[in-house]
Amino acid sequence: MGSNGVVKEYWQDSSLPSSYETAMEALSSLITNPKRGGKSSVGGTYTKLERMSEYLKILGLEEQIEGLKIIHVAGTKGKGSTCTFSEAILRECGFRTGLFTSPHLIDVRERFRINGLEISEDKFLRYFWECWNCMKEKVTEHLPMAPLFQFLTVLAFKIFISEKVDVAIIEVGLGGTNDSTNVIVQPVVCGITSLGMDHTEILGDTLGQIASHKAGIFKPQIPAFTVPQLSEAMDVLVERADERKVPLNVAAPLDNKKFDGLKLGLSGDHQFINAGLAVSLCKCWLQRTGNWEKLFQNDIQEADLPESFVRGLSTAHIPGRAQIVYDTYSKSKNSLEVSENSCGDLTFYLDGAHSPESMEACAKWFSSAVKGNKISSSSSLKVKKLEEVWANSHIRHESESMEESNKLIKQILLFNCMDVRHPRILLPRLVSTCASSGTHFAKAFFVPSMSTYNKVTSGATIPSDSFSRDLTWQFNLQMLWEKIIHGKEVDTLLVKGAKMDNAKILPQEFIYEGASRCSAADNYFACSAVLVTGSLHLVGDVLKLLKR
Repeated sequence: MGSNGVVKEYWQDSSLPSSYETAMEALSSLITNPKRGGKSSVGGTYTKLERMSEYLKILGLEEQIEGLKIIHVAGTKGKGSTCTFSEAILRECGFRTGLFTSPHLIDVRERFRINGLEISEDKFLRYFWECWNCMKEKVTEHLPMAPLFQFLTVLAFKIFISEKVDVAIIEVGLGGTNDSTNVIVQPVVCGITSLGMDHTEILGDTLGQIASHKAGIFKPQIPAFTVPQLSEAMDVLVERADERKVPLNVAAPLDNKKFDGLKLGLSGDHQFINAGLAVSLCKCWLQRTGNWEKLFQNDIQEADLPESFVRGLSTAHIPGRAQIVYDTYSKSKNSLEVSENSCGDLTFYLDGAHSPESMEACAKWFSSAVKGNKISSSSSLKVKKLEEVWANSHIRHESESMEESNKLIKQILLFNCMDVRHPRILLPRLVSTCASSGTHFAKAFFVPSMSTYNKVTSGATIPSDSFSRDLTWQFNLQMLWEKIIHGKEVDTLLVKGAKMDNAKILPQEFIYEGASRCSAADNYFACSAVLVTGSLHLVGDVLKLLKR
């Protein structure tokens, strides 16, 4: 991969099966820090944003970015959801949309969506190699090859410009001030979602410091919106907005009672906060681009939502966030088939929550969803029972239905988090929030992610070393869990680097052979609700396995 000749050869014959995997290998070579939170060592004489500007010049994109009519969104929680809502709304309004989000769960192409669909493999390869070859030719001692996220950001601009989108919705990667996406000079509008304590090793250990970083995306006189924040964060946002003469407004959470019980496409009560912000961003975008009057002729009152907005909010979808997947392996060839009345062998509740606030929101959603599933399943099975007795006059069917109505009675936790997170905070928050709703876990599993931070793989790839991972961190999490459920102190529990006997043996049959096949051999797992959380990597791994 160090040779431009090799790269060009692969691109000239894009039909080669290895072409996409070769692109993934190339992307992996751009990872400059071995683990999340580590220091990146890029080198050269430019700052990050100066490098970004140089890369854009090399590709001839610098002057074209403004034409993308960008919505730029930063925040701690909900920025991906807000971007997804915004994209869906504007697409329903008739615009060709581009959406750039991070991270991806299964395949890197998820980060680049055109009109709501991830970019095709053929188009991805075309734009990828165009950017790769052009940038490789211009690499110097002072301007090294772009690190991974910078390259993906440049690639997003290349894709959206080439695909001639009407609007590009760009999610900040980390922070704001020094984020690679902050090379954007003239967005149409900016948004700041809910702020909390995350990435403190980079952004600072106070809410005010974090807010200051997020507000770094504010541009002089460009409108900005945020959501209700704690005073420590809001004061900093207002101060930074005043410094740059930014008109900053607070978007109220959407009140579904005013909109005929609007059901959002993304689950969880917290999504009404993100939806409210998305509505404000889209209204502002339409007004500033001269499209509001064209579409609605001022027939829409300020407090009303256009039908296109309602459609967008109700159809928005983002994998791995409050997602329910029914694993019906033994009953259907398509293990991702979703049915509201399905009771499958296992029901997976997937949410990549990894901050204290998002973990609380996840716990509330899980508790509510499990209760709803039990009620739905019980009701549908009672109807089924009566139909079967009436049609066949067999008491046996009645008893079978009675047996089925007891399904989904066990809650199981599948958890992992990176060691830079704070499991002492995350796990107690999860347990206490679930318990307050009457939801209790019968079993917890702490497993390593198959995907790794230092390698980009395709959706079809499962690492070959999955069974030889060091499980020291997982054993520490297990010990922490046991302390929590027994109500003991946990302050001194986690000891990094602690040596554990048999710490390299993975529960292979449950995690890697397919959950429904395991449940057939062990009735303990049959008909359980499995919450998968703590890490987007873990959520992606489970989705990847369920697709096999």
